[in-house]
Amino acid sequence: MTDVFLNSIYVGTVKNRDDFIEKVVTERRMNRLPGMLNIENDDVRDRVYIELDHGRVVRPLIVVREGKSTLTDKHVEQLERNEISFSDLVKQGVVEYLDAAEEENALVAFADEDITPEHTHLELAPFAVLGLNAAMVPFGHHCHGVRLSQGSKNQKQAVGYYAANYQVRMDMDVNLLHYPQLPLVSTMMYDVSEYEKHPHGQNLIVAVMTYKGYNMEDAIVINKSSVDRGLGRSTYFRPLAAEELRYSGGLVDEIGVPDKEVKGYRSERDYRNLETDGIIFPEAKIGEADVIIGKTSPPRFLSSADEYNLTTSSSRESSIALQHGESGVVDFVMLTENSEGNKLVQVRLREQRIPEIGDKFISRHAQKGVISLLVPDADMPFTASGIKPDLLFGPHGMPSRMTISHLMELLGGKVAALSGRIVDATSFQSEKEDDLRKELLKLGFREDGTETMYNGITGDQYTTKIYIGNMFYMRLKHMVRNRVHSRATGPIQLLTRQPTEGRAKEGGLRLGEMEKDTFVAHGASALLKERFDADRTTIAVCEDSGLMSFMDSRKNEFHRFGASETSPVSPVEMSYAFKLLLDEIRSLGLNPRLKLERKC
Repeated sequence: MTDVFLNSIYVGTVKNRDDFIEKVVTERRMNRLPGMLNIENDDVRDRVYIELDHGRVVRPLIVVREGKSTLTDKHVEQLERNEISFSDLVKQGVVEYLDAAEEENALVAFADEDITPEHTHLELAPFAVLGLNAAMVPFGHHCHGVRLSQGSKNQKQAVGYYAANYQVRMDMDVNLLHYPQLPLVSTMMYDVSEYEKHPHGQNLIVAVMTYKGYNMEDAIVINKSSVDRGLGRSTYFRPLAAEELRYSGGLVDEIGVPDKEVKGYRSERDYRNLETDGIIFPEAKIGEADVIIGKTSPPRFLSSADEYNLTTSSSRESSIALQHGESGVVDFVMLTENSEGNKLVQVRLREQRIPEIGDKFISRHAQKGVISLLVPDADMPFTASGIKPDLLFGPHGMPSRMTISHLMELLGGKVAALSGRIVDATSFQSEKEDDLRKELLKLGFREDGTETMYNGITGDQYTTKIYIGNMFYMRLKHMVRNRVHSRATGPIQLLTRQPTEGRAKEGGLRLGEMEKDTFVAHGASALLKERFDADRTTIAVCEDSGLMSFMDSRKNEFHRFGASETSPVSPVEMSYAFKLLLDEIRSLGLNPRLKLERKC
């Protein structure tokens, strides 16, 4: 007898395990059981697992019977004429969905010619084994497996055209590419996924060469004139919101321009963009500390006497304003209600983002690069025919990463641009490299993709041939504008007297021993002093008792604890955080004493 489990719960036993499994699979293919039901035969533990839980990853496969695929030419013709749909194939038992568990008992053929009598299923297409994003990597079968995986992940971070209705959406932290394009070197997955509805990259002319050492490691050099013409240009959107919250006792927030009597009132300049209803107007240009939505809130704590004597002065200012380093243009203002019926105001800001030094670009083969230099058009190297590359890619990223597909896309992109057609680079069934080379030769170029190039500054011919072609590049959402952060001196925390935390609060930058060593090497003593002496304080300590003493300002003398009035008192420099620790230890009923020694 074999135990049977449904969704990991024991439900009974069966006598003939193989007959039971065959009957369940047959019933599923005849559409009498749910299509998402999967069954696993566990020989080791002599168990049968049936799974119907949500959240499992399932994938479609063509059913193979007696060494033949059940998908016939007639099915394909009907699909092309739209007489049947994919769901009809599932209902007919031609295609079924398998999860990871049931696939353990299946033998899946890669292509039609691979089918043997032992095979149970056939892949829909060879590239389908990769998944949606990885199948978008051109010439993926010429690429290292890890790079293929990274290439699929990086495409998800690309700036593109993410939704057609972006104008009426309030999405957090989104980017919109201004001039997205379809790739010249494409795969079948681009057609299947209807990529033209959500493109996310641009076709650039890329040369594989160094430029004065500026593209060492993973850095890239970009033509400044290409950026001026719109390369990688995007808009960054960010929403801000405020609502009139209700508090106990019938108190509510009020959205409007705060009165001058309100506690925490800012300067009049901060409220200059607000209209009479306390909300900013569209297309207003705003900067750091500017108020976007004016709001006043009731006081946080009310004494029993104040409850019946509320005046305007008891309210506090709680407006929504831009934080340190932020700026933009008001793109969209929306007034609505939340689920509780409270007034809700949402404001969307936009900011044009032009590629700058520090921004991240990537090819589809996980060859990432950060802009290290924007070169004027006149200084860029050029080919004999006068073509200037948009991007210079360092050659040292190729040998260790073994992304041959990256080089093949350059070759294929060149053929596509010159012949005016899309080159098919679908994994496992792409156009052959030899065919691309022959076509490039017929078009009047060297078949290996290299060209003679000249130094843009001196005009001298380079002694070596440069590999140059067209490639699809993407700009990632990791922009230096969102990350850059510096500070000399600034606000400190009230409790610890140490610098505040975080970029938005103009916070300090944490520094370790290694960072300290680099500053010492550069002679940055003033910076080190600010960094390590941020919360320096001087405390008077009684030499006899070892306890902290306090200055009595009226008598102009020290007040000592547990010692005579004549005991000597010495000033001791320490971190304020250490002084705070001593205070907290004392609050526990312990009495820490400091043993003082002379410095010399």
